[in-house]
Amino acid sequence: MAKDLVCGMELDEKKAGAKSEYKGETYYFCAQGCKVAFDKEPEKYLGKTQAGAHEHKH
Repeated sequence: MAKDLVCGMELDEKKAGAKSEYKGETYYFCAQGCKVAFDKEPEKYLGKTQAGAHEHKH
């Protein structure tokens, strides 16, 4: 399973509506609209994920 970083939806990589390559990683999206938003500002969406991961440390 992959997570659409734009809308937060969990999706199957094989059924993803769109995908994007960024810095050697592949990201999957539910639809072209989410891919376009990611391609425009990838760091904005990647930053959300990394910030979220750090908040839950105990």
